[in-house]
Amino acid sequence: MLAPPGTQSQPLSSHMSNARVSTRWLALARGTWVVCALLLLANFVASIPAYYRIMLTVCTLPNHVPCTMPGNPGQSSGQLTPDNVAALAHLHLSLATYAAFVVTVTVVVSLLYWGFGLLIFWRKSDEWMGLFVSLLLVLFGATGVNDYLLGAYAPTPSPLFLQILLNLIGAAQWLGICAFLLTFPTGRFVPHWSWLLILGVISYPLLQVYPLLQAAAMLVVIGSILFIMAYRYVRVFDVVQRQQTKWLVYLGAVGISLYVICSAFSAVMPADSPYQLLSTIINVLSLAFIPFGVGIAILRYRLWDIDVIINRTLVYGSLTALLALLYFGLIFVLQTLFQGLFHQNNAVAIVVSTLAIAALFQPLRHRIQRFIDRRFYRSKYDAAKTLEAFSATLRNEVDLSQLREHLLTVVQETMQPAHVSLWLRPSEHDRTHQAPWRANPPVDSKEA
Repeated sequence: MLAPPGTQSQPLSSHMSNARVSTRWLALARGTWVVCALLLLANFVASIPAYYRIMLTVCTLPNHVPCTMPGNPGQSSGQLTPDNVAALAHLHLSLATYAAFVVTVTVVVSLLYWGFGLLIFWRKSDEWMGLFVSLLLVLFGATGVNDYLLGAYAPTPSPLFLQILLNLIGAAQWLGICAFLLTFPTGRFVPHWSWLLILGVISYPLLQVYPLLQAAAMLVVIGSILFIMAYRYVRVFDVVQRQQTKWLVYLGAVGISLYVICSAFSAVMPADSPYQLLSTIINVLSLAFIPFGVGIAILRYRLWDIDVIINRTLVYGSLTALLALLYFGLIFVLQTLFQGLFHQNNAVAIVVSTLAIAALFQPLRHRIQRFIDRRFYRSKYDAAKTLEAFSATLRNEVDLSQLREHLLTVVQETMQPAHVSLWLRPSEHDRTHQAPWRANPPVDSKEA
């Protein structure tokens, strides 16, 4: 990706973190990282067969009482209910097959976290931010990305030391996420007092006896973190750091949106619906976007232009939602109108609705594209309009002096340079020296 004029290209490490690990502490930091990773790996390996045995057990509790993990009472186990087992039988699938598939998907997604964590450690272990981010990814990978593998092997009731250990791992996850969001990608707390929000996360479990106060505290912490992230993006980050942040936020938002949509559908679907069998799998797969977002933001953020991807997502996401609403709305309206006129009114309504959607696709896409360009990409939209107007002038203008003025105006409006000069090569019949045409920039122009 080309840097804007006047922006010097710097190595990634200078944007990712201002603090490198000193040579004296480097070996100790890496050794500590390896020890923690090995301990987490032991938890990961021990949890896989235990989690498979849990998934083979049918949850017989009432529907309003979810089954939880043996060593982690706060985490749902994802076990099937008798209604889910009945839906599974209608699909001619066994409980063992389903359990093996769920465990396999969970392990594969967890290995993505492990893979990106090890890759960042290999490439950036000489920086504190690299060590922190890589260990955080390994921590989530070792617990099954959503705590499905956290303490699955623990007996019931669990020993006190094991309960304390699992609670510490869960707390480290939340504290790590909070610190990561407040410091990425510079590795520094800006504003300096923003580290106080970590104290709010620490105090969250202490407020369990006051549910309303606990919920209010969590909303304040989450809102403050989002506000600080927006402030850092607008007032602190440079162009490269904004590019990294866009990658992280984009892929993270895709994964979280898929997770929320899947959970919403699961809440409204009947208990014996086949969709309930997929909800656990989709929830796990949705979390696979997060390690890709972190890895690309740190290691390969220059690979693609994220602005183009965001633009296409906004356009086609809005277009898909709008066309879906129009499609089902037309079917409902046409079925009502055709009631009594056709014996197969449902088929007629579907055909007419499909043809209408096909006819509306291109006009709606162009309108949505123009709206998003005007609303979110105003400078690029204005530049494109200016170039279109200049192209029309270029086809009709024959006066060289007028064309020169138009050209200089277009360059000033689209690129906003500090100054503009135009040289024309003398013709073969006229070798006399010609002074360059110059144009002064607007008063508020910045150095390009």
